[in-house]
Amino acid sequence: MSRRFGSILKCQKVRREHRRLKMKITDFEVYQLGERSSQGSATWAGTSILLRLTTSDGTIGYGEAVPTLRVRPVIQSLHEVARVYKGKDPLDMELNIHEWHKHDFYLPVSFESTTALSAFDIACWDIAGKHFGAPIHQLVGGSFRSGIRVYANGWYDKCVTPEQFGTRAKKFASMGYTALKFDPFGTYYDSINSKGLETAHARVKAVKEATGGRVQLLIEHHGRFDPNAAIMIAKKLREFDPLFMEEPVHPDNLEGLRKYRDATDVRVALGERILTKEQAVFVLSNNLVDYLQIDVTNIGGVTVARKVAAIAEAYGVEMAFHNAFGPVQNAVTIELDAALPNFLIQESFYDCFPTWKRELVRDQSKVENGHTAVPTRPGIGVEVDEKVLEEHRAEGQEYFNPDAPVWVVKDTWKD
Repeated sequence: MSRRFGSILKCQKVRREHRRLKMKITDFEVYQLGERSSQGSATWAGTSILLRLTTSDGTIGYGEAVPTLRVRPVIQSLHEVARVYKGKDPLDMELNIHEWHKHDFYLPVSFESTTALSAFDIACWDIAGKHFGAPIHQLVGGSFRSGIRVYANGWYDKCVTPEQFGTRAKKFASMGYTALKFDPFGTYYDSINSKGLETAHARVKAVKEATGGRVQLLIEHHGRFDPNAAIMIAKKLREFDPLFMEEPVHPDNLEGLRKYRDATDVRVALGERILTKEQAVFVLSNNLVDYLQIDVTNIGGVTVARKVAAIAEAYGVEMAFHNAFGPVQNAVTIELDAALPNFLIQESFYDCFPTWKRELVRDQSKVENGHTAVPTRPGIGVEVDEKVLEEHRAEGQEYFNPDAPVWVVKDTWKD
């Protein structure tokens, strides 16, 4: 018998053995992580939610869920999703998602459900990568690029005056960033007056001038305005040629977004609050977006995110994933970026994360000259440091500030 034929028989035996002894999810653990807060009566602030899956052959995979003011409901949802996933083969991603879809009556409209499902799917892809000895990007399309262009977010904390915005922008431009995203609108919500427009204009102008026009500007609206206010803002800031206006109108006001599109010629990015591929199809087919910002920890994990990216590609829309929570989310998002032909740019909080979040994973690619390298380790590409994981366990509700929404960058809810 030839050596080659013997090798083929051996591989076939291994495959038969794999089919006979299918891997199963045997255990899960949910980690609420954070740091102590000196504000208010709440115990913890800066919360993250990680999921740890263990399989019958001892493989461990990590996923991440969205915590924003929903920590306890999301954690409960993770326990609900676990009732479907426990005992299942983690490699059956499509089947497992379909099974949860069958059981959860409100999946299409429940953020808690979709983010819990996403965490499980991400952890399953982490396991799959480790099982096959490959990073996720090699399993979903291969390497389209080895470096990912990123833009900085979170860089303008405590910035209120135009001078403060300009000084901080200059610092981050000197670090190599070629794009900066920021919210220049202070405390304005729903509507904005002439004073607010002038203040926003002055802040954006300061960033533009401080960076010598070498940095692309991304204007964050946080979905806070009605269409008329958003249109006035677009006309006021159009001279700065922003790469995009993010969530210019309230995310549930789709007809208002259509009105905005008809009245302006600025580029629009949105998607972090899209929960299903069907919702993504609606905004794409109605030409309501130029760049799509779905969140891998919100849309249904790697499995659904890859589908949405392909749909966006068919509409000529580029991807700029939302990525604001933690290092596991960051790692898996970079894996997807590496494989997508229609990638635009990636949000990054790397240089603005608290130290413990950066230390939570080993081998995380640093941001250098506005880019980050694609990890080549199996799975999500990074290794979670379980010592840091244990040191930052938290419990209870995260800190609530009644004087500023949770979505604003720290100490910028001021005029």
